[in-house]
Amino acid sequence: MPFYYPNWNNDFWRVMGLLFFGDKDHFAVPGQKRFDQRKIEAFCRQQGLALYDTACEVRRLKDNASDKFLEVVTPTDLPELLARIPACQTLVTTGQKATDVIVETFGCVEPPVGGQVELTTGLCALSFWRMPSTSRAYPLALEKKAAYYRRLWPHLR
Repeated sequence: MPFYYPNWNNDFWRVMGLLFFGDKDHFAVPGQKRFDQRKIEAFCRQQGLALYDTACEVRRLKDNASDKFLEVVTPTDLPELLARIPACQTLVTTGQKATDVIVETFGCVEPPVGGQVELTTGLCALSFWRMPSTSRAYPLALEKKAAYYRRLWPHLR
C-alpha cells in the first residue's frame, strides 16, 4: 500500500474530510475510487499529523483484511520511535489490534472507544486515545465515527 488508509472502503480520509472541510469527499480524486495521496500528505504536514504502524511484521491468518485474523510477529519499537520524535504528545489508535500493541508495549490501561488514558514512556508523558475503527466492517455510520474524532481533536496537544 502506498500510504495509510488507501483502501477506498476505509472511511479514515472521509472522516478527516468531514471534520476539517465539511466534505466527506474532500480527499477523493474526482471520478475515481481512490484518495489523493499528495493532498493527504500536505494535510498531515499542516496538521502535524504523523501516521505509523504498530507492527513492522505481521502475518495474515486468513485471506482478508480483518484485524481479528492478524498476528503481530514483530511490533514496532514504539519507545525508540517516540524517543526520536519528542514533540509527540498524543497517540491515537484506530483499531483494536493497534490498541492491543500499545497496551502490551507500555503496560497501560486500555482506554474505552472514544476515550483516553495517560501513559509514560521514558521521561515523556503521553495521552493515548482509542478511536473507533474507520473500517466499513466496524458497525458504525460514518457520521457517528466522525463524531468520536470531532471530540478528540480539541484535546490534541
